[in-house]
This record gives sequence, structure tokens and C-alpha cells, in this order.
Amino acid sequence: MKMKNHPFYLVLKKLLKVNFSKKSIHLLTYVGILLLIGACSSEKSETKSKPNIIFILADDLGWKDVSYNGSKFYETPNLDKLAGVGFQFTNAYANAPNCAPTRACILTGQYPQRHGILTVGESDRGDKKAQKLIPVPNEEVLNTGTISIAEVLKTAGYHNAFIGKWHLGNHKETSPLAHGFDYSLAGWERGSPISYFAPYKNPALKDGPEGEHLTDRLTTEAIRYLKSREKEDQPFFLYLSYYAVHAPFQAKDSLVQKYKSKKAEDTQDNAIYAGMVETLDTNIGRLSDFLHNSDLMENTILVFYSDNGGSFRATVNTPLKGAKGMLYEGGIRVPAFIYSPQIYPEPGKIESPMLSTDLLPTFMDWAEVKANPKQKLDGESVVSLLNGEQAKERTLFWYSPVYLSGSEHDYAFRNTPGAAIRKGPFKLIWRFDKHEAELYDLQNDISEKQNLKALNPGKYDELFQELKSWLQETNAEVCTETNPIFDEHYTFGKYKRIQY
Repeated sequence: MKMKNHPFYLVLKKLLKVNFSKKSIHLLTYVGILLLIGACSSEKSETKSKPNIIFILADDLGWKDVSYNGSKFYETPNLDKLAGVGFQFTNAYANAPNCAPTRACILTGQYPQRHGILTVGESDRGDKKAQKLIPVPNEEVLNTGTISIAEVLKTAGYHNAFIGKWHLGNHKETSPLAHGFDYSLAGWERGSPISYFAPYKNPALKDGPEGEHLTDRLTTEAIRYLKSREKEDQPFFLYLSYYAVHAPFQAKDSLVQKYKSKKAEDTQDNAIYAGMVETLDTNIGRLSDFLHNSDLMENTILVFYSDNGGSFRATVNTPLKGAKGMLYEGGIRVPAFIYSPQIYPEPGKIESPMLSTDLLPTFMDWAEVKANPKQKLDGESVVSLLNGEQAKERTLFWYSPVYLSGSEHDYAFRNTPGAAIRKGPFKLIWRFDKHEAELYDLQNDISEKQNLKALNPGKYDELFQELKSWLQETNAEVCTETNPIFDEHYTFGKYKRIQY
């Protein structure tokens, strides 16, 4: 094609309304190419300026399971360091007291009643004769029609990778790839690994050499992915979802022996679990070292979170009450921090409560992308808090209309159908089979020992009504139908029907 007939030339000629000589064609072309390169460079630079986001999700890591929150037995020097030089959220919460619903809330930015994943497995887990109410049925697979973090970030030009525990569908039709991720490894429907040591028998992860540790392997794969992105101009989102420290409780022999020889200074004393915690911490240190030895850290934000509180089978959450599966603080309060030395060089502690549904709006702020009009977001971005703005009072809600079987720790059920609200320091828990709720002042009673219903009836009424209104506004079903085989006089084992 002759240059004077080139579409770019014709457009410029029309815009400038002048006739060009043959000599000027070359100059015009040169200028046009420079303008085009400049426009492309500007667009490229704008995309590149968006930060990379690495989101690390631990499984069942309790608030008290890290040294910086008071553990004297478990050792987490790498997490302590990152939390100490980043923004540590001292009142961070999971959306649910167990794995799958929280993970769905993170992916969608929505409360459980919207996406339908309310618990792990069936919603009537436990002895049926002791269940007074019929719970709300549970969905076990995240609908691919929902809008996920990956799909939102993709519209902002991000490459999205998922490595680790998925627990929201199988590794084929409903894997991370079906929810907008460009790369997926190790994620399938199981909530726990068959083994932490190879062979893993995970259809979404090729086995490594016999005896290889799963947490080590996932970190190696994450670093391999990061190396592949070092020279790329496209920003990336890496969702690194560790299986640790969920059951089965398996640790490296050397670490088990180390902690068996260590004197326990508080109620935490599980040597195997301690070894699992240390392996998790060591691998986060590996990832951090790689980032700092590369150019990626200059424009990367690292976010750390846990999906629920510590399990009663492995750890002790004292001074928090309860454990995984419960709406008490031990079941839903988690360790969390945001670290980016270049973007957020001034560290600090943020006391304002944060919920895991806040992650998606926060990532959207960093990516400078707006929500899809069809997407209902229940969380709030915390970017303003990172920028030093004053926190506004906000209300947090939980909805868990399910039964979860109890433990040897004096609970016939860890959870019965109910909901909870926190506003300021006050938290109210309502179990649907009871007319009254429990009210606690977390600022003065983090252990939730004293029910303030009778001492502060005004606050009790305020929160109870606000919780009921929220349930109604979000179309959250309040269980009222009585279970036909329920026996109020029934006992099992050494426990009465329900003990809280």
C-alpha cells in the first residue's frame, strides 16, 4: 500500500485539513509513528503501574497461632516480621467459622446468603435427634455465574493465577479456570489433602518425589509462577491458597521432635501442629525472600489472611472463646496483614474491623476497576485506612444457619443455626432456636465471658433489631421449622442436647 493511501495518513490528513507533498509524507509518517508509539507506551505504562497483588490464604490458622498475637509455643518469625513492617489488622474476621463459605465470600465479595455456600458438606452435621430446627440447605459448589475476583481483575488487565486449596468445585468443570483464572494448580473439591507428603493423590497436582512436603511444593510452584511474570508488563494477581494448617495433622519429623523438646509456656502444646505452623511460616519467608531479591517487590502488594479460627482438634485459641465452627471470636477472628514496603512504607496497626468480603473491593481499588452493575458487593475497601484516613464506624454481620457437630471439648454442637453482628466493641450472637441473644463487649471482654443482655438492654435491643433487619434485607432465611425427629429429652454420650 502506498503511504499516501495508508488509513493512518488519510485520517491525519483529514484531521489537519491540509494537502501533503511527497516530501512531507515521510515526516508525517514518522510523526504519526511516534504518536502511536507514545500512545501505546502510555497505555502500557498505565497498565504496568497497577500493582501486582499476591493474596496468601492460610487454612484454619487461628488468631492466637502466630507469635505476634501472643503464641509462646508456635514460632512464626517470618509472619511476625511482615506483620510488623506492614499494616496489621488487629480486628480481622472471616465471613464464616469454617472453610468453604469464607472462601466463597472472598471470591465473590458477598455474604453467604447470596452465593448459597453456608458450610462444609451437609448443613445438618451431627446427631439429628438433638437438632431442634431444620437448617437451610447448603450449596457445595460455587456457581460459575457469580462474578469472581479473577473475572473483575481481568477487566483491569490482570493475569490471574490460583495455586492451592480450592474447595469450591471439582478440578474440571468448576475449577478456578471456570471462574476467570488464567492458571490453576492443585485446586479441587477436597477441603483437606489426602497427605501432606508425596504422593499427594491430588488429580490437580502432579506428584513430586516421595516425601516432598505439600506446603514446600506449593511455594515452589508459586515462585515458579512469579519468575514467569518478572519480565511481563501485565500486572498479575496470585491467589496462593495453602492447605496448611488444616488436618490431617502431619509435620516433618525434625520439627515434631523440636517441639516435643520445647517447654510449653501456655495452653498451646501440640508439637505436630507447631511443626505445621513453622513449615507454613518458613515458606512464606521463602516467598518473601524471592520477592525482595527480584524487582517484583517494588510494585507488589502482599495480603495475608486466614479462612477461619483455629480448630479445637489442633490448637487452643485462649484468650478467645470457642474455635473453628463457632461464631465466638475463636471461630471467626483471624490474623491478617497487608505488606508493601514501596507502596505503603509506613507500617502501623489498624484497629478498625475488617471482614474477608472487604478483600475484593480493596483489590478493585488497587486495580482501579469498578464493580459490574450486576455484581452486589457486601464488603468495603480498606484502602482509605491504609492511606491514613479516619475509620468510620461500621457494622459487621455473620450468617450461619447450619448445624456443625461438636467435640470432646464440652460442645454437643459447635454451631447451631444462627447469626451475629458486631458494631463498635459490641457483638451480639443470636441462635435461631432461642428467643434471646448473647451480648458481649469485646473491648473489655475479648473472651466473651459476660453476657451483657441484662446490664445493657439498650445496646442489646439496638443490635438485635439491626441484625433482624439485615437478615430480612438480604433475604437470609431464619430457621423456624421444627425437626420432626427432635427429642428435647434426648442425650448422647456424656453431653446434654446442647451445651454452649
